[in-house]
Amino acid sequence: MNSHDARLEGPDLAALAALLADGTRANFCLALLDGRAWTASELARHAGVAASTATEHLNLLVGGGLLTQERQGRHRYVRLADPDTAELIEKLASMAPRRADPPRSLPAANRSRALARARTCYDHLAGALGVAITEAMTDRGLLDWESGLTLTSAGTAWLAELGIALPPATRRPPVRSCLDWTERRPHLAGAAGAALCRHAFDAGWITRIGTSRAVALTDAGVHALRDHLGLTGETRTAIR
Repeated sequence: MNSHDARLEGPDLAALAALLADGTRANFCLALLDGRAWTASELARHAGVAASTATEHLNLLVGGGLLTQERQGRHRYVRLADPDTAELIEKLASMAPRRADPPRSLPAANRSRALARARTCYDHLAGALGVAITEAMTDRGLLDWESGLTLTSAGTAWLAELGIALPPATRRPPVRSCLDWTERRPHLAGAAGAALCRHAFDAGWITRIGTSRAVALTDAGVHALRDHLGLTGETRTAIR
């Protein structure tokens, strides 16, 4: 086998990169980081493209393995294929250059600020809120970074005290570091990050802002973060 044949048998990284090299397809993937399933028409309106154009792009993303689809009656729903795909998109976003032009309208600027403050990254918390929670958990000895990110025994006990039970062991790690694209610092992902995010919604600590993946910290959330993680003062102000 010559070197040319060996290259042909390796992973086709260029094909994956080509899927995200188109602005519309990249926009779709970023929107789907909210963890929900979207219809083709919803994504078309979000990206400002024709329905037929959206369908063509979605077919490529599904065929390339970045998205998965399901049908209910006449409707076709798509979502990111799995948590690994979501974390790949978020990490690429953190490495991408910032857009040169700031939002030109007040609503667009408000949406941008809301996403930076707090948002969902597929099924876990991101933005300033997600980073603040991760750093507070580290400071309290609930997370350990010495040999790669791990959940300590104190962290497991802390989650149990909140009534959060981690799912049985799967190929998904209990904790994973996900580089935040707005903060450029890590936030907590993995099974524990997803479980904590679900608990925050169920307990009323956070609420969605409209139909975007931005979330707002509620008064109950402010008190919970103070009581459970000691987040007070400037940190709470920055994420509200």
